[in-house]
Amino acid sequence: MDEIEYVWSVLGGDAALTTRVARAARPEVLEARLPVRALASACVGACALAAAELAARRAAPGGVPAVRVDDGAVAAAFTSERHLRIGGREPVSFAPLSRLWRTADGWVRTHANYPHHRARLLAALGLARDTEDARAVDAVGSLLAGLPARSVEETVYAAGGAAVALRTPEEWAASEQGRAVAGRPLVERGVLDASPARTFAPVPPSAGALLPAAGLRVLDLTRVIAGPVATRTLALLGADVLRVDPPGLPELPDQHVDTGFGKRSATLDLTCDQAAFEELLGAADVVVTGYRPGSLARFGLSPRALAARRPGLVVARLSAWGAYGPWAGRRGFDSLVQVGTGIAALEGTADRPGALPAQALDHGTGYLLAAGVLRALTEQSRHGGSRYVEVALARTAAWLSAGPAPDGASGAGRPHGVGGSSTMGTGSGAHRVCAAGDAGGPGDAGDAGGPGASPWLRERESPLGRLRYALPPVRFEGGPTDWERAPGPWGADAARWV
Repeated sequence: MDEIEYVWSVLGGDAALTTRVARAARPEVLEARLPVRALASACVGACALAAAELAARRAAPGGVPAVRVDDGAVAAAFTSERHLRIGGREPVSFAPLSRLWRTADGWVRTHANYPHHRARLLAALGLARDTEDARAVDAVGSLLAGLPARSVEETVYAAGGAAVALRTPEEWAASEQGRAVAGRPLVERGVLDASPARTFAPVPPSAGALLPAAGLRVLDLTRVIAGPVATRTLALLGADVLRVDPPGLPELPDQHVDTGFGKRSATLDLTCDQAAFEELLGAADVVVTGYRPGSLARFGLSPRALAARRPGLVVARLSAWGAYGPWAGRRGFDSLVQVGTGIAALEGTADRPGALPAQALDHGTGYLLAAGVLRALTEQSRHGGSRYVEVALARTAAWLSAGPAPDGASGAGRPHGVGGSSTMGTGSGAHRVCAAGDAGGPGDAGDAGGPGASPWLRERESPLGRLRYALPPVRFEGGPTDWERAPGPWGADAARWV
């Protein structure tokens, strides 16, 4: 089975529509031992097909528009944070304490980009939070060198930080969380109630582009990369996307710019502004959440609770490790999931863990989530029902490790949906070995997302200065090719719908 056919089947799509997708393969981009390029193109292709399907449902009388997936555009988008320039300035990369560390018995990966995670990491190790970065790196390195990796993992997580011990694919597959992840589909979907079918108003082309999500309101409760990539994609397709963050927890500035195209950004304190949130919810069509499972439950933000208050809603939920198993409540980021699920071991050497050529788990999962939302909207228009879509970085990691078929190879018999397999793609065999602070993320390869990235970059003015950025890879005939709105300052917009 071709990878896009597999993803499309997981999304519940009509298999016949996959003939509408054409791919321009570029073997020189996203090289890795694992078939990252195949995964990335499949996620983007399925998302573009879901957009084209919804466009046909609403405003394309000639049938589902043709979809084109170009590996070059996909590679640029999957490394968008590296291409970003703000007034000519390169974005800030990973923080000094976000890195791989050698331990007494292996390796551990920490994530301390956010100030509160940095403070918790230092506190867990008995260090003062105001320790200067260079001294902190030396002190943390000395401490961790004498400790077992999994002991560090447990200690840091217990303190509210984020650290994961390196595991092989076999160790992950044998773990309780690995088994829980392996038992779940790549994208989980379902119906929450029997609310009436969604009625769409016809949407004429706007500024020459067909916008299948025009008129829809998306409440964006996500952070970091995967969730914001999903909502950035919905904004591209015409949705009114309002990102809402707690006022005391600002997003990293450069990360906000990279994933903020097409959206508005507001702050809202749910502990004292519940009425304001309920007003937003009452007019929303889609709610996307990216916080840890259970962390929003106290505010009544579970899928069923949201749908009960807003029948006909689509609720999309993203997590790092999945909303199940002993790690359901743990924080996680792409770099940590690569280390925990065995990907870093597969991509490394006997001497040092490696990394994927992009934060492919984040970006791929983001496009999967957007595709799930688009398909849910199409199905609502036919069958009704409030609906939910759930994805997890660890589930995408399991799919990648099981092995989307590399270019030119048959996908027949591949263990789709089987987590922890040590099966590798057979591509070029190229891989990347992590340097001390490397995470497979921003700054890994300077200005490169692969050869020939420049055709997929554009510049424009914004409230934050002149931006250079990667163009969206989701393309279909008659559809948009860029976002109408440039990102603005974090939290600068009113918490209300346009």
